Order: sequence, then structure tokens, then C-alpha cells
Amino acid sequence: MDHIITVEQAKTLDGLFRERVQWTPEEVAYRYFDDKQEAWSTYTWSQMNAEVARWQAALIEESLMPGDRVGVMMRNRPEWVMLDQAALGLGLVVVPFYTEDRADNVAYMLSDAGVKLLLLEKAAHWQEMCETCVDVDSLQRIVLVEPSGENQAATIDNHRLIALADWLPSKGGDVQHINSDPYSLATIIYTSGTTGKPKGVMLNHHNILTNAHSSLQVVQVNPDDLLLSFLPLSHTFERTVGYYLPMMCGATIAYARSIPQLQEDLLTIRPTILISVPRIYERIYAGIRTKLAEGPSFARWLFDFTADVGYSRFEYRQKRAGWRLSFLLWPILDKLVASKLMDKLGGKLHHAMSGGAALSAEISRVFIGLGLPILQGYGMTESSPVVCVNRHGDNVPSSVGQPIPGVEVKLGEEGALMIRGPNVMMGYWNNQEATDAVLSPDGWLNSGDVASIDPQGHITITGRLKDIIVLSTGEKVPPGDMEAAILRDLVFDQVMVIGEARPYLSALVVLNTDNWKKFAAQQGIAVTAENDERKAQIEETLLDKISHQTREFPGYARIRKVAIINEPWTIDNELLTPTLKLRRSKIMTHCNAVVEELYEGH
Repeated sequence: MDHIITVEQAKTLDGLFRERVQWTPEEVAYRYFDDKQEAWSTYTWSQMNAEVARWQAALIEESLMPGDRVGVMMRNRPEWVMLDQAALGLGLVVVPFYTEDRADNVAYMLSDAGVKLLLLEKAAHWQEMCETCVDVDSLQRIVLVEPSGENQAATIDNHRLIALADWLPSKGGDVQHINSDPYSLATIIYTSGTTGKPKGVMLNHHNILTNAHSSLQVVQVNPDDLLLSFLPLSHTFERTVGYYLPMMCGATIAYARSIPQLQEDLLTIRPTILISVPRIYERIYAGIRTKLAEGPSFARWLFDFTADVGYSRFEYRQKRAGWRLSFLLWPILDKLVASKLMDKLGGKLHHAMSGGAALSAEISRVFIGLGLPILQGYGMTESSPVVCVNRHGDNVPSSVGQPIPGVEVKLGEEGALMIRGPNVMMGYWNNQEATDAVLSPDGWLNSGDVASIDPQGHITITGRLKDIIVLSTGEKVPPGDMEAAILRDLVFDQVMVIGEARPYLSALVVLNTDNWKKFAAQQGIAVTAENDERKAQIEETLLDKISHQTREFPGYARIRKVAIINEPWTIDNELLTPTLKLRRSKIMTHCNAVVEELYEGH
């Protein structure tokens, strides 16, 4: 482990960068796609250091003081790191924003954090935001990375806006590291809260450094590893595990061009490690299932048989099951099925991490069975974020693993998972009341997630306190697991289970248009509900599908009614958070008439 920079050696996040530059100056730090050259290019650590010096020189010209906040709203690319490291080295506080977030939401966060400088990637971002940001008095400078068209920056706002090419000097001096206090505020990360205004989580250098270092103790990452970064760096999971952690051990990061180009980038970059939220695995899985559905039944059987044999081999290696005769078929099954999937993921992956939300047991089982050892973990922004993770030698896919070194967990009131450790946040920015609601005087953070802990210490998240549905019968139902089960049927794109204070559960569903049309044509069912009879037939068909997917849930958790929602839930219509979580209360309000119809007479 002599390739790993320790917390004590780094002291601060910019100190981590300083150490890495000194340790391996000529090793490749980052790979990125150069749009001008239309080719992949690289930065070594020494080249990154020279660029950070330029960014620091520009920041110094803005007369910013230690503790001032700077914002970044940009997709993953080396410039994100350059600003982050330049700012941290000057004692500034970095505030990241999602590029897909709504302009009014960003304006609120800019104002709440008192951001003085904002780095934006595209002119379109500022065009969307300029009206809402007029009243953000703290904002003194907006730096635009890619102005489109001559003098567009000046026409949008000739007072605060400047193009990056005009802002950066041709070179800088020595990179400064003026802050040596690991407990000073490093970043404010706004949670995308499913209710109310977002809250600014305050994390210091020590929070994040200890979290990255502890994660490395349980999941090995080596200097010759290559990570493909595509989760937004504004997401704490990507920032800690996909940025600071690789820097700590000297691994290389390649920045994917976009999610639509992810398949092509996987084949080009051929990463060894993948860090993702479940949605990416769900998309890949849905694509596989759609393709299988269009092919012969034998192909579907062979795929399922291969996944089953592969998963049995996994359970055998984990010492939870015995040897099977079918294992002798693995070399053939691997060649025919499993290796083809792994080749589509680049062919070099030796493990993948999943966090941010629950990964369904079926999807996890299939990927593991086909040779991709997914390690599911759990965390939250308030814990920097990693709390626990499965290990290769002790991987229980239905759980989120055991706590990482230095992190304590226990169950609090109503089964809530409580967390304590050096990774727990300082508190919420400008919101002592919200801080006191989740953080006890002796340092225990209430996650708000309901959990169970087995005798071996494996943690299973069973629901969210705020999301638990309490039926009028008194039965309690965590909707997340049911929704994940229903989404295994590719006819459904989005699902929300409802029933708070009602006598039974119902489901609001957004259908996948193409898959629904194919299924309806095969079954001779009307695609749209043009009259009551057709509507009843469609709803009965969908309920049958839902019942099949949720057959393993208790009887009281049976979904009795379903309603089709024609408008998808998106970030733009404020029904999804920037991290793609359902805003349940807003969806309930938005669909109020439909909900009342579902419970009419009850």
C-alpha cells in the first residue's frame, strides 16, 4: 500500500494533489476527449499542476479571500479539477452544481452560499440562468468555458461575464497551498432534497480525506487502474470515490463524453473499475432484455441459464453454497454469453461499485452471474459519502455491506440507521435548526433511512422514514423495494407506489411507449384507453404485470389499483431531483386528481 498517500501526509485536499504531483509527476492523471482535435488526449500530474497554477493566478486577480465561495457548474472534465484544486489551495470553498438543475434552484443556492465566482461550461447555461441570477448580489464574476459565437459573452452580460480564454493568464507561478487546517471548510454540497429547499452540506478536508482513505482499505485500487468517470462530479459519490480516491492511490481517470456515448467510450477507454448509480446498470440491463425479447426464446433461456450458473458459482466462491455439476459448463457459457457482455463493457473490468440508491436484487444477480462483480455500498452527502460497502471476499448483494474502517453505525428510533465517524459533516450551511434535527451533540448522524443489521454486521436498507407508507390499517410499507420490483418489467419506465392513510396501495406508472406497444400488439390489447372498457382492460393487464413482479411481498402490500401518467417525471417539471429521485410530495400534488379517483368511495 506504499502507493497510497495517507491522510496525515495530505492534511488537506489540495495537499493531496500536491503530494501526488511530487510522487508521480510524469504519470498520466487524466484522459479526456479533445473536441478540437477530435481525439483522446491526456494530462500528466505535472501538466495538471502547471494548469492549476494558471487558474490560481486568475482567482488571485479576483481579490477573493480565504473562506469565500466559488461555484462550478460543468460536466466532468479536467477543468473541473483545475478550478477545484486552484480554489482549495487558496483556502476557498467550492460549491458544485448540477448542469441539469433548474435555473431558479441554482439561483437560490448561489444566493444562499454567497457564491462570488461561478464557472459555467456553456453560454446556454448562462442564458437559462441570467434572469434568475440578476438578484444574486454576491456573484461578482461568471467565467464561461465555451462561449458560442463571437462576443456572445458581452451581449449576455458585459459586466460580470468573461470567457475562460480571456480570464486565464498564459502561465502562473508556483501553486499555493495556504491552508494547513484539515478541519476547515472545503466544500458546500447542496442535497437535492425530495422535499423543500436544498440544504448545503458542509464538509471539511478531513471529512473527505478520511472517507477516501477508509474506502481504499476495503476496495483495492492500484496505480495501474483506469476509471471511467461519468457520474457528475457534483455528486458526492463521484467526487470522493471517483476523483479524490484515485488521486490518493495514483490511478488514472478518463472523463466520458456523455451518457449517450457511454457505450462507445467503454469500448475505447476499456476501464478496469466502474463507479455508478443503479440507473446506469438498469439502462444496460433494460437494453439487454429488450434485445433478448426481440430474439428467439432459446437465446433468452441461454442467457438466464448462464446468469443462474454464474451466480451459483459466485455463491460457491463466497462459501454460501455447494458445488454444482452445471459449473462444468461454465467455459462454454462464458464464451457464448458472459464474455460477450463483459466485452461490451470494455473487457477489462475487475470490479464495479454501485451507490446512491438501491440496486435491485435481480439486476445485481444478473451482472454478478455474468462476471461483473458489483459491490453495492451505501452513503449520503452528509457522510462524505461512504458509510459501508461490500467486499470482494464478503459480498452480500442484497445488503450494502459492512461499515468502512473508522465509521460506527447503530439503529436508532424506528430502526433509523445512525452514523458516527470522521466522515460526518460539520452541519448544514446557514441552517442550525436542520443540523440539530439530524446531528446529535455526541456526533451521531440520523440518516433517515430504515435499516437492519445482521449478526455479521451487514447492513440492509429497508426503507426511508419519510417515505414509509402507513396504510389506514396500520400496516407499514417501504415503497422503494416494490417500485424496484415493478420496474423489472420493461413496460414500466417510472413507478410510484402510494397509499398513505388509505386502505390499500395503488401505483402511478409512466409506461415505456415502445415496449408497451410491442406487448399490447402481441396480446391483442388496445394501446390507449379510448373508452371505459378499454381503460379497464389496460389497467387489469398492468395490474397483472405488477402483481407478478410483487408476488413475493406480504399480502397487505398488494397493489390493487393502477393509473397511467402520460407525462414523464423529469428534472425540468420538478418531479425528479437532479439525482433522479422521485419528489414524492410534488408528484402527489401534481397527480392529485388521479390519486383521488383511485380512492373514490374509500
